[in-house]
Amino acid sequence: MIDYRTIPDVSNEAMNELFAASWPGFTSGNLLRTRSHSLAWVCAYDEGRLIGYVNVAWDGGIHAFILDTTVHPDVRRQGIGQCLVEHAINAARERGIHWLHVDFEPHLRGFYDGCGFRSTDAGVLRL
Repeated sequence: MIDYRTIPDVSNEAMNELFAASWPGFTSGNLLRTRSHSLAWVCAYDEGRLIGYVNVAWDGGIHAFILDTTVHPDVRRQGIGQCLVEHAINAARERGIHWLHVDFEPHLRGFYDGCGFRSTDAGVLRL
């Protein structure tokens, strides 16, 4: 059974292991530095092993942003990602967020549509 925890004390080492397994070309670093900009984060554990993560960053007001949705490749396509995002949505709602945003690549549209997001016009500028 997968254990989902909101705002757990997760180690930088565990985060780096998950991201290294999940993201080609990932370079290890201090992933905990984003905490000062996070409203919440949700981790998924299987028998104590970190297998999933999502961050809810925010603007300090009523807008928050889903970032870094990650599921270990060994356990993908089992609904873990969707459960992580559902927990993130609930955490944002409980903390008074009115608008939850997510940016994603085109191949992830079906996933985020399935999580309840709707597409809107938006702009992005790579710096």
